[in-house]
Amino acid sequence: GLECSEILLSQLGENSRVDAEYYKKIFLKSSNLLNREKSIVEIANTTELHTNGAFAEVYNILHDGEKGEIPYIRSENVGNFFIFGYLEKISRKAHEQLVYTQTQKNDILVARTGKIGGASIITDSWIGCNSNQNVVNIRLFDDDYSAILTMIFLNTKYGIAQFIRAATGNVQPWLNLSLLRKVKIPHFGVNFIKVLEERFEMSQAFFGKAQKLYQVAFEMLYPREIEMSTQNFAIRTIGDTFKTSGRLDSEYYHSKYDALFDFLRKHKTAPLGGSQGLVSIKKSIEPGSEAYLEEGVPFVRVSDVDKYEISTPHIMLSKDIVPNIEDLYPKKDTILLSKDGSIGIAYKLEKDMEAVTSGALLHLTVKDSNVVLPDYLTLVLNSPIVQLQAERDCNGAVIQHWKPSDIEKVLIPILDMPLQQEIASKVQESFRLRTESKRLLELAVKTVEMAIETDEAAALCWLSSQK
Repeated sequence: GLECSEILLSQLGENSRVDAEYYKKIFLKSSNLLNREKSIVEIANTTELHTNGAFAEVYNILHDGEKGEIPYIRSENVGNFFIFGYLEKISRKAHEQLVYTQTQKNDILVARTGKIGGASIITDSWIGCNSNQNVVNIRLFDDDYSAILTMIFLNTKYGIAQFIRAATGNVQPWLNLSLLRKVKIPHFGVNFIKVLEERFEMSQAFFGKAQKLYQVAFEMLYPREIEMSTQNFAIRTIGDTFKTSGRLDSEYYHSKYDALFDFLRKHKTAPLGGSQGLVSIKKSIEPGSEAYLEEGVPFVRVSDVDKYEISTPHIMLSKDIVPNIEDLYPKKDTILLSKDGSIGIAYKLEKDMEAVTSGALLHLTVKDSNVVLPDYLTLVLNSPIVQLQAERDCNGAVIQHWKPSDIEKVLIPILDMPLQQEIASKVQESFRLRTESKRLLELAVKTVEMAIETDEAAALCWLSSQK
């Protein structure tokens, strides 16, 4: 499992990096392959790179006490072709002060921290947003280069390898801006660009339809009145509060939680878990980093899961780590729910999965689908109805941890079955469209990788052979 690379002192270049990670064989192979291309350039030669300045200065601009109107893109919202996930909002005044990070069409955004690697492009829906200091805005100024093809390339193994190589730090990797400027991008022919841009536009159309359909399902469920409460104080007595909740922190009694529970009292509800609950809850294992391998059974962690998909895990475990490891594999319709770190993320499996999940991901199995449908329940878990309950339970913790005992008590609204079925149908169709969008993007990525490894004509021939 050991590897060794021999580097001459003269090859260190301006960066003078001597850490072993920088010279992994995978990085050297990628670099050598790209250097073989005649039309390769450093990204700084064709683009402008922008990010927000000092944290303290930006913090003061953002926290101006004015109403949030402009979507604010964070590192967790980028790195997967499109902008995704929940976006906070900042005031128009703050937006106008952060000039360099105002988004324009075809801007390419990459994360500086968190999930290093991959890129997203600004489409019509995200023009006029802003981004935080953990996001780099890449804007092409050379018309000979396509923003879409550049973004697709940055999502290939050759683009991602360069990002990871340019990151510094072990505990919390940080994308070094000076090294990012040296990331190499290839130039592609006019016909190659045309074909790949058409494929991207098809994928974008599927993605847009999927988003709209999911939003329709969401609005059939989500009560807007929860967000309408603006009162920032609450009066409680010790008898009404501490004796029942054991909590004296003021955040626990925020008026938005009152609005939530007022709404829930108007509907039929049931606890999520427990003997009278909707689901059975099962925990997995937490083997520790010393058990991590490069080959074996995939190990799915919270960072690999979002509400739309499970990313391919990079960590593996030995099949012998526990007896009968197959018993830990989650089955079709199991809902994975995160309880640590990024709490309250729910994803329903569409098929059996031969993998082990982290102990931070609970396995929820619906007891009776005549009472609640798994797709409907997953949407509820990802909605503010449950997210606010999670926030209330976990307020004040430095490291977010949602106790299973609190998770069992979460209240779920039980809508009439025909309405549940309508919501579930829209969610399923949304996921189908999203899957097709992803398939087209994966084909585009594979085509660009083949063009680098062979030539554009061979890559386009392969692409035309795919359904």
